[in-house]
Amino acid sequence: MKTLNLTLNNSTKKLYLQIAFAIRYAIESGNVVSSEKLPSARVLAEQLAVNRHTVMAAYHELVAQGWVEARHRQGYSVAAILPIFSTKNINKNLKNNQEKVVQRHIWRLAKSNDNKAMPTASGYEFNFAGGNPDINLFPFNEFRGFMNQALNRPDIKELNYGHNNGFSPFIHEVSKYLRRVRSITNKEIIVVNGTQEALYIIAQVLIKTGDKIAVESLGYQLTWNAFNNAGAELIAVKQTDQGIDIDHLEQLVKTQKIRLLYLTPLHQYPTTTTLAMSKRKKIYQLAQQYNFPIIEDDYDHEFHYNSQPLAPMAANDPSGLVIYLSSFSKIMFPGIRLGLIAVDKSLVLPIVNYRALLNHKVNVPLQDAVARRMKDGGFERHLRKVTRHYQKRRHYMVELLSQFIEDGLEIEFSIPAWWYGAVGKYW
Repeated sequence: MKTLNLTLNNSTKKLYLQIAFAIRYAIESGNVVSSEKLPSARVLAEQLAVNRHTVMAAYHELVAQGWVEARHRQGYSVAAILPIFSTKNINKNLKNNQEKVVQRHIWRLAKSNDNKAMPTASGYEFNFAGGNPDINLFPFNEFRGFMNQALNRPDIKELNYGHNNGFSPFIHEVSKYLRRVRSITNKEIIVVNGTQEALYIIAQVLIKTGDKIAVESLGYQLTWNAFNNAGAELIAVKQTDQGIDIDHLEQLVKTQKIRLLYLTPLHQYPTTTTLAMSKRKKIYQLAQQYNFPIIEDDYDHEFHYNSQPLAPMAANDPSGLVIYLSSFSKIMFPGIRLGLIAVDKSLVLPIVNYRALLNHKVNVPLQDAVARRMKDGGFERHLRKVTRHYQKRRHYMVELLSQFIEDGLEIEFSIPAWWYGAVGKYW
């Protein structure tokens, strides 16, 4: 231990006794616990601006009382077994504590959330949650090399405050990647700590209390929580096996003032349905006609098998009304906390200014390392590798389920067309 906060009582007692009393009080108060190492006499003397021998005298006093243990060449530690007070003192302390009951403050919550704390994924032996990457496949040794480069050769001016929209080289690499792989151009990039933060910021910037937000009737609860927290009224759009019901959406926008539409068109959560291009065009036309923006959540674009994924709606957005969200949680690992918002330039300043209220500087070393990895090509090499792994596992699952059916088990399942090639149903 290097530092221990002590308060001397400035009494008429000798200084070493004041120090001994202060250390004992720290032990009794739980500031230091049994067997915990204490600061050396030299360090504590420098902290208190006293002679080292005075501190040693205080320690010797505490050793004699049984509060501290001295170990050869290891310094001083709190005693493993603390002194026992007499029964009289214990009863006296209990009585005083009973007489001095302090009422705990009851907090008034301006915005309450009744949802229970989410359990950690690692707490389950078998985890069937959708979209979780296999973290064991991530090349941590390779990534450590890029982190070392970012720390060994940092851009010093970028480590100060400013550039709250993200680290410039990272934004450059992400923009290039989105242009090549997802056909997204003419969008400005804002880096965030994952999609959930992006949704919260957008909701706070665009939604007023009572605004009606159209969402898919089946969806992600945490997304809905972000909208509810901003005071929105959620309007559920019916879903079919081909995605959201366009006729129902058109009826809603004609009869109600829809302020925003949230979609997962490439890989609808949780049904996995891909929204056809014709339906996307119809939705976009409704958004233009009735003047509401679209949040397009493209949370796992890369993992497609035997077919090329449809380009995002944001790739063809002449009106600039699509807010595009994506994340590195599935293509790296959830703990990376790295996501992006791609928006029309007119919306950049309001979002960046609001983000500054939460965090007015981005994680430069992390974004620097990922940018170096993207430039090197390791980012896309890893994507190709894990895609092959996931495809093999998925194919094996289909084989197992098919074998169960052949053995007489009455189950039914479908293989999404965008994920495996052609739609297949087995029963």
